[in-house]
Amino acid sequence: MLVLEDGSRYVGRAYGSLGQTLGEIVFATGMTGYQETLTDPSYAGQIVLMTAPHIGNTGANDEDMESSRIWVSGFVVREPARVPSNFRSQRTLDADLESNAVVGISGVDTRAITRHIRSLGSMRSGIFSGERYDSSEGEQLELVRGGASMRGRNLSDDVSTVEPYSVPAQGERIGSVAVLDLGVKTSTVNYLAERGFEVFVLPQSVTAEHVLSLNPSALFFSNGPGDPAASDAHVTLLQEVLRAGVPYFGICFGNQLLGRALGFGTYKLPFGHRGINQPVLDKATGRVEITSQNHGFAVDMPIEGISESTTGFGRVEVSHYSLNDQVVEGIRCLDIPAFSVQYHPESAAGPHDANYLFDRFRDVVVAHAAAGAGDAK
Repeated sequence: MLVLEDGSRYVGRAYGSLGQTLGEIVFATGMTGYQETLTDPSYAGQIVLMTAPHIGNTGANDEDMESSRIWVSGFVVREPARVPSNFRSQRTLDADLESNAVVGISGVDTRAITRHIRSLGSMRSGIFSGERYDSSEGEQLELVRGGASMRGRNLSDDVSTVEPYSVPAQGERIGSVAVLDLGVKTSTVNYLAERGFEVFVLPQSVTAEHVLSLNPSALFFSNGPGDPAASDAHVTLLQEVLRAGVPYFGICFGNQLLGRALGFGTYKLPFGHRGINQPVLDKATGRVEITSQNHGFAVDMPIEGISESTTGFGRVEVSHYSLNDQVVEGIRCLDIPAFSVQYHPESAAGPHDANYLFDRFRDVVVAHAAAGAGDAK
């Protein structure tokens, strides 16, 4: 049984583990990449509904894992594959869900549920199977309504690495980048290393003093779950490192935190942007990028014109915005070496339209280092 906080109920078949789970229900529109979605730490605390009707067709493997485990609180699909068929498949998706204790539901009208969420917005929900299916409607609804809301919720500590670790640069080393792990994907770290960065992945609890003690060439804030308004410590850290003149690149949650560091607010979207087919306009080039996204919050700033940072970082402009609803999708600072995007340029598993942003980051860091060397002379 899938129960939403407005009292809606959907009966289906148990999928994955049996039991009970609670979380914010959201929908993801990708037709492929279900394994990357499940293992994306940004989905922590959420019950994910897949709009594509057939899920599990290609099984699961170790190579496509974006982290060490599945992070979703629950999983909703229409038709799970009975038998996976792919030369890369090592096991069934069902086996992964069961081994990770993910409670799911199948056989429900996912299109109807998606339309319901689009009309009323994301909301708290719960899946009940096995013995928990037999609990009363009133008890199930009470549990759902008593669940944690995503608004005001800080989940960074749940998904961040406990111990720092490093990944060596591939090819010629151009410098180092300190990555604040707010729910970073494996592919993001690999893409940075491929650009010649020695990558230092740090727990979300580190201080600005610790970051600066590493003498990094740049700072990177990753994607992650939760409400950016509940991450004051990360905003303070970012402001201190920016004032030290360190170049910055942020994606997804890192975009929202840059917005806050510059003095802008954030707000919760009705149902968010989730999937691998989100159109974004790059204002500088006029080029439309099809992007991979997963966020329920956005930065509140005007998409046209140049704004002034109220926290002392100079001029700022929106570099990208969504063609679906004009939500801010990118920020560019004009007076400091800092920029960010709201989507996932690592593209796992999605289009490669935005992969160039890692090259742009590399160019910013190299140019900043060259300018510093010139000033020293």
